[in-house]
Amino acid sequence: MMNVSFEFFPPADIAMESTLWHSIERLAPLAPRFVSVTYGADGSTRARTHHVVSRIQRETALIGAPHLTCIGASRGEILDIARQYWDQGIRHIVALRGDPPQGVERYEPHREGFAYAADLVEGLKRVADFDISVAAYPETHPEAPSPDFDLENLRRKLDAGASRAITQFFFDIEAFLRFRDRCAAAGIDAPIVPGILPITRFPQVLRFAARCGAAIPRWLEERFRGLDDDAETRRLISASVAIEQVQQLKRHGVRDFHFYTLNRAELTYAICHALGVRSGRQSPPSGEPERAAGGIR
Repeated sequence: MMNVSFEFFPPADIAMESTLWHSIERLAPLAPRFVSVTYGADGSTRARTHHVVSRIQRETALIGAPHLTCIGASRGEILDIARQYWDQGIRHIVALRGDPPQGVERYEPHREGFAYAADLVEGLKRVADFDISVAAYPETHPEAPSPDFDLENLRRKLDAGASRAITQFFFDIEAFLRFRDRCAAAGIDAPIVPGILPITRFPQVLRFAARCGAAIPRWLEERFRGLDDDAETRRLISASVAIEQVQQLKRHGVRDFHFYTLNRAELTYAICHALGVRSGRQSPPSGEPERAAGGIR
């Protein structure tokens, strides 16, 4: 059985909120394992993240998974948030180090906070038995001094109690497969879930990739060349690229996929349909996830 999960971000205004909830309603019949809600780079969307996850928990049958980061808060503040989530019945959390605030070039841990995601995972597990997802980087985190260092950091997060790793988006299938093999060789047996980013605007993807170290293959640039003012053709190419990507991964034994929806349902819905994930299927169990062939900071 194919398992999917979806990521959304908290809306900044009424129009964006309408788009978000339309997308959630559209994708909910696909019975995702969970839906995650992001946290601003400097923790700035904390209240909005909480609002969206609480509404998901209250008004839908979906499993909401808020992001929590180490940025801009003490250990006590972060763990208080976690206790509030547990009291609301929220059992899934995506635990990340987080990105420095805008204008700050180098990450510096909060002096009273958790320094890194592994520390955050350990702290959350002391609060309650959360089901925790963490980040992985098939092409190595841009701040990591080496791929081996990055892999060891992933191991620390999983050893601290995380259930699975969700990768940063990528377009090089071979890079993901090599990373999965390196995880297996290192004795990491938690699921390594590929993060899939359907392309809505190619310049936006270029900016995302520059920040997170994801490579943009030349063939991908060629497919989108000249389409800046042709939204219809761009959507067709975007769907084709993503469907091709997930079909290749599926042939290599991948059964879990995480979609960065950018709060839009259309492309993600189409890709899931091509995967065989259809509306009206039985909801997956909310307990321990099945192990995938293969396992964000």
